[in-house]
Amino acid sequence: MKRLPVTKLGLLALFSASVVFAQGDNGPDSATMKETEAGIPVADPLVKEKCGSCHSADDKGNLSRISWVRTTPEGWAQAIKRMVRLNGLDITPEESRSIVKSLASSHGLAPEEARPVMYLPEKRIIDEALPNETMRGACASCHAYAQPLSWRRSKLEWKTLQDLHVALYSQADAQYRRPAEDAEQPAGRDPKDKLTRGEYALTYLPKVAGLHTPEWAAWSARQRTPRLAGEWLVVASVPGKGKFVGELNVAPGKAADEFTTSATMRSLTDGAAISRTGTGILYAGYSWRGSSKGGATAAKPDDLGSAARETLWFAPDQQSAQGRWFWGEYQEFGYDVKLVRATAAPTILAVTPGPVKAGTKGVQLRILGNNLPAAPTAADIDLGAGVTVTKIVSASPKELVVTADVASAAPSGQRDVALAGAVLEQAFPVYRNIDYIKATPETALARLGGIKFAKGYQQFEAIGYDNGLDGKPNTGDDVALGPIEADWAMQEFMTVSYDDDMKYVGALSPTAFFTPGEEGPNPARRFARNNYGEVWAVATAKSAKDKFGKPLSARAYLVVTVPMYQRFDQPEVSR
Repeated sequence: MKRLPVTKLGLLALFSASVVFAQGDNGPDSATMKETEAGIPVADPLVKEKCGSCHSADDKGNLSRISWVRTTPEGWAQAIKRMVRLNGLDITPEESRSIVKSLASSHGLAPEEARPVMYLPEKRIIDEALPNETMRGACASCHAYAQPLSWRRSKLEWKTLQDLHVALYSQADAQYRRPAEDAEQPAGRDPKDKLTRGEYALTYLPKVAGLHTPEWAAWSARQRTPRLAGEWLVVASVPGKGKFVGELNVAPGKAADEFTTSATMRSLTDGAAISRTGTGILYAGYSWRGSSKGGATAAKPDDLGSAARETLWFAPDQQSAQGRWFWGEYQEFGYDVKLVRATAAPTILAVTPGPVKAGTKGVQLRILGNNLPAAPTAADIDLGAGVTVTKIVSASPKELVVTADVASAAPSGQRDVALAGAVLEQAFPVYRNIDYIKATPETALARLGGIKFAKGYQQFEAIGYDNGLDGKPNTGDDVALGPIEADWAMQEFMTVSYDDDMKYVGALSPTAFFTPGEEGPNPARRFARNNYGEVWAVATAKSAKDKFGKPLSARAYLVVTVPMYQRFDQPEVSR
């Protein structure tokens, strides 16, 4: 999406009051309906000033439309842009920022409501879990299902949103009119008059994403001034790069909800140090949006020092957080981050090197943390069932090194580590065998580029698994052992005969990093097609073998497609 002129980065009323809403077959026209639910009053003078010319006020302090919706910072930023484009709203970036802050707090989501859809602002590519095929067709055919679930609306506002889609997007009307695939017909309805997707959505969404919820009522009373300043402990991981631990210092910024940050982390793989500095805003008392950068020196797309956007969900007690720091033209690179506030109490952050085989004697483990005891005894350290500390090799406040024996009868599974009152759950796995591997992500996406558009890359990993207590693969008790060494190659995915996708889509490196080919027609290819295609990314374990002595292998499905020509994003909430 092209960036709007700074003078028009505008406000937010949900959808344009001047849009002519189409009359569909999904119930009464929303233009003739009246709001019956209690609204959420708007108290901010700037919101009233900028929005009040179009959104009328009532005697209870409500502004039409705005008082009957709640959403994330990204949602309000999206609404601002719509007001600029459709209604010519004149607003400065500073005013926009202030209004997003205000409405994200007074008309936002509760932490419990936002957490299930955090993958949307974190820019994660995942296989979404949808309630049924009807909702997939009604909502997720054009955008992520997390998009509507990032909003809370009154029944009338859900109806108005559906009308807006019909008015603005030609395919929406057809989508809504199709029969509901797997939804029950309402009692007493003529079987010949089948329930449509649109009708079902208007009964389903108010139930799962209504305006008034117990979570929001509780959070409205609990919101408080953010107190994030101080030292935080960081645990981060990057696909293909491993795990990192370190410290993050948070200092007050220009406003009570703005902060500056400086982080120092070290790799648990090779000990390399990474430093980053940045800024951030805490919306609604829990929702961090920020940006940071390190010392990127090479023109490598996956450089860990690259400038990144940050999205974190802070626990309501402001003692821990989790989320993602991401970068890349398609946000395909990033750190998965967990933060915990540093206190005088001991904290365990990580245990390395990781998986330990049952029956191993004298294995050396590094316990990394903060304020660890200076002189612990073997009896002070609990490494879980079947794992016994035999020697303390070294001890410091940041790192404890021990040797341990793992009983031959120790069951497979994750182990908690406890020391001096500190506990790290699922700190490391004990396994009996590497029974199978997975190539992850199992469904992957890359985008052609390099001429007029940027490439979209993909990093793969081979993850080992123990079958667990039931001895069966791909069941709930399987034990993930983390990345294992593997050789990588591509294979043709046979959807179209003789298209030779492997030859054109791009290259997979020995470290499982996929670089796509160039966009645009390729005269060397049959029919001068683009270099798009489908392939398998195949991992073959270097040492892990099956019961027949053959190397374990797995493959991931990779779609290499064209650039994303139109984008919907609100990066300004991070600044």
